[in-house]
Amino acid sequence: MRTATGTIVILWFAFLAAAQVAQECPAPPEYPHTRLRKKISPRQKFSSGQKLHYGCAEDFTPSRGSGSVECRDGKWSRLTLQCEKISCGNAGELPNGHFVYEGQTYIGEKVYAKCNEGYMLKGMSYMICKRSGWTGEFPLCEEKEITCSTPVVNNSVKSGREVSVHHVGDTMDITCSSGYHLDGAQQLTCGSDGQWQPKLPQCLLSPDKRPAGGCDAPFIVSSSNANLADKYITMTSFSSGDKISYKCDVGYTPVGGSRIRICDNGKWTPLKLKCERKLCGHPGEISNGQFVYTGVEFGDTATAVCDEGFILVGKATRHCVSNGWDGRPAVCEAVECEEPTETTAQRRNFQELPYRFRNVIQYECKVGSLVGSREIWCTSSGTWSSPPPQCKVIGCRSPNIPNAFWINFHKKTYRPMETISSFQCKSGYIFTGQTQITCGSDGQWLQSLPKCLPRMRRG
Repeated sequence: MRTATGTIVILWFAFLAAAQVAQECPAPPEYPHTRLRKKISPRQKFSSGQKLHYGCAEDFTPSRGSGSVECRDGKWSRLTLQCEKISCGNAGELPNGHFVYEGQTYIGEKVYAKCNEGYMLKGMSYMICKRSGWTGEFPLCEEKEITCSTPVVNNSVKSGREVSVHHVGDTMDITCSSGYHLDGAQQLTCGSDGQWQPKLPQCLLSPDKRPAGGCDAPFIVSSSNANLADKYITMTSFSSGDKISYKCDVGYTPVGGSRIRICDNGKWTPLKLKCERKLCGHPGEISNGQFVYTGVEFGDTATAVCDEGFILVGKATRHCVSNGWDGRPAVCEAVECEEPTETTAQRRNFQELPYRFRNVIQYECKVGSLVGSREIWCTSSGTWSSPPPQCKVIGCRSPNIPNAFWINFHKKTYRPMETISSFQCKSGYIFTGQTQITCGSDGQWLQSLPKCLPRMRRG
């Protein structure tokens, strides 16, 4: 009988153990666009009733639902948290222009600035969507100032003060050098379209000076981005059949067409050389940041912009010059916070140095009450979100109970968890209430104070 009873007991405990094992949950499943807030081991087991919390993955934000799941009888409850990709939304209004969006305004996508006709872009041509919103200098569309550049007429004489920019309505007289005569208008006016009116004249070699069938020095070919080779610049007349060559301006490269022009019975053959701005390509990668471009051709710039929580070290802007990008890529270094000031509170978590952007320190009190923020974090400016909290012991004042006294030692202030007991009332009063009271950590007595009420006299 004793053996049978022992067997039953053993089987009963085995059943309880099996039931307990059956109630454990394995590692929780993964859900799209989410991540567990606490790191766990893949082989870790969880008991029934234990909870875990999910948050949204990087570049995603909660839209609805709860991030909490619970182990119930060996299975995890369904996660209702829904995460949607962070969007920067509308970039705003661009006066005298409009924005063109690259996609759905999600993180990493760009918005481009386009100015209306008659306006020119100032600053960066686009902004990038980051976690903190649209980053980069907000573009501006400014009204174009219409001007005319100084007209270039070969074999003419420069007169008066040289001005590089001429405004609408300005006039200029053209005088030819000795041995040349003017062919066209002598006075030019800067027009509202930025062009001289009437068209530029020519200073032609006088008939008695020019070789038969020869050519004067060729005019500058506008918008060609090319000029005469150096050895031909000082020559003023050419014989029929003479050849001259051109070269692309600094920062431009030939992409087709002949460099040669020929003097053919008093006229130059057309210049077919095509010159385009040199490409500088990619200026290099920046860890924890990116370049914001005006373009990648000669004359363009690339400005380094660091992600939130990082600071720029080095020169921010690189220029596309004739031999590539000048300077070196900048570096984005993580913002660091100094060791927090000393405090009477104790840390709940330990973070390896250095403290970087978004690192959090949590505090607690073993004795006393926490005064201040329970957790502080390193901000993007390299300072802590608030000073560390302090632990202060707040005592309870001696209770004021009229017509009562107690045996314990009387003090002005009692420390948390100290008690007073053995209350007694003066003669003629009846005691009512708690016989013992305890001082709480907030400086208040945990129980209601007792009372001594007058004894009712019988008539």
